[in-house]
Amino acid sequence: MTNTLFSILLQAGGGYSSLIFPVLIVVVFYFFMIRPQLKKAKDQKKFRENIKVGDKVITIGGIHATILSIQETTFMISVEGGVKLKIEKNAVSTDSTALISAEPK
Repeated sequence: MTNTLFSILLQAGGGYSSLIFPVLIVVVFYFFMIRPQLKKAKDQKKFRENIKVGDKVITIGGIHATILSIQETTFMISVEGGVKLKIEKNAVSTDSTALISAEPK
């Protein structure tokens, strides 16, 4: 006879057995869904705050660009052909130099 964690928890007496499953679900959601999202958002914010003029970036729309100037909530970027665009800071996704160095040769 094999006792799994599930059957042991079902056999536990008292009012605590009805609280174990909701608490377990909350813990699983926190560690596998909420916590990684919070960490990713924190890393993205830190990345956007550390962008300097001249950095090469990729926007969330997939545009590869170079930062020309930095305002309080926006960036002025330059794309191929000398076109200048003003975008929100939240529209910057990643550093393109990190993406290029990670590609296999």
